Amino acid sequence: MERTEKSEVTLSQIADELSITHAALYKHFKNKQELWAAVSKSWFNRMISEQIQIDMTNSANPKELLHDWLWAFANAKKLAYNENPKMFALNTQYVDSNPLVLRDVLWDSYQIIDGIMDYHDPRFERAEAILSAFAVFSLPSFKESWNFPDYQDRFERIWRLIKQGL
Repeated sequence: MERTEKSEVTLSQIADELSITHAALYKHFKNKQELWAAVSKSWFNRMISEQIQIDMTNSANPKELLHDWLWAFANAKKLAYNENPKMFALNTQYVDSNPLVLRDVLWDSYQIIDGIMDYHDPRFERAEAILSAFAVFSLPSFKESWNFPDYQDRFERIWRLIKQGL
């Protein structure tokens, strides 16, 4: 599909593009919003989560492991943006305006943070707070700052601020 705005695409067009019936698409998604949420989550998993390549068993220090994971997460977001800004925008614009979808997209990341820190928090509140501290490195609205020369220095300053509170 050559369309750039999600609002211009109908479920019928999506079904046609996938060579399935409109009814078959509705078996999986109630509406276009649910479809966009699924597309956004799938893109995030493929372009961000799966790009984080750190050995989760290599460090006896959970804080060090968390630092490395957060840094890899920030860089995966930066790489996804730099490699294809248009696709990045398309796949993040729906999430940006839907906080509940954002929370769903980030849920697996919260689980990872919770596991690294051994919190056993069923609602992942501490993990959410940790990732929120790094919002400037993860939320698309900050993407323009990801290529500033002080990118890593800014990350390390935030890390030093939260490290003791972990």
